[in-house]
Amino acid sequence: MNAFESAQRKMIPAVLVYLFHAGKILMLHRISKDPSRKDDIHKDKWNGLGGKLEADESSTAAVIREVQEESGILLRVDQLQALGTLHFPGFKPKKNEDWMVFVYRAEIDADQAANLITESVEGSLSWIAAEKVVELPLWDGDRHFIPYVLQGKPFQGTYWYVDGALRRHETVVLADASTKR
Repeated sequence: MNAFESAQRKMIPAVLVYLFHAGKILMLHRISKDPSRKDDIHKDKWNGLGGKLEADESSTAAVIREVQEESGILLRVDQLQALGTLHFPGFKPKKNEDWMVFVYRAEIDADQAANLITESVEGSLSWIAAEKVVELPLWDGDRHFIPYVLQGKPFQGTYWYVDGALRRHETVVLADASTKR
């Protein structure tokens, strides 16, 4: 029996989505003033939008829910492009948690962008020029997969962190099934 089957470790399913509009990407700066978030593992970092899946929720439903909760923007399923998965073994070691994150991107229109709420309990939302995103204070591993998000290329990655520092990573570009005949 492995560590997951024996409940020694937990796999947390989550989603991460990057919204694009007019050459910019919507990014969340995790600077919450909410006292219940004082121990936020993402504190002061910039991330895409997203979060954990609810019980019996699909990853696409989670993306739509998380984007609406965090930004006020209502996405349509037909706007989503699934890009791949990220695995973070031992991401929260005190809780014995590995995270498996389904990554998406979506182009939104001007009407959707107009509904943006710029402040949430998690922090502040800002439109960042696509070419500037990798210059933000991100998780170190993000710099390895964000170029594929920008290009809309499918990928898969595993990122090992120890005490918040990236120790090793594997990132593989996947064949795009939509271009195969």
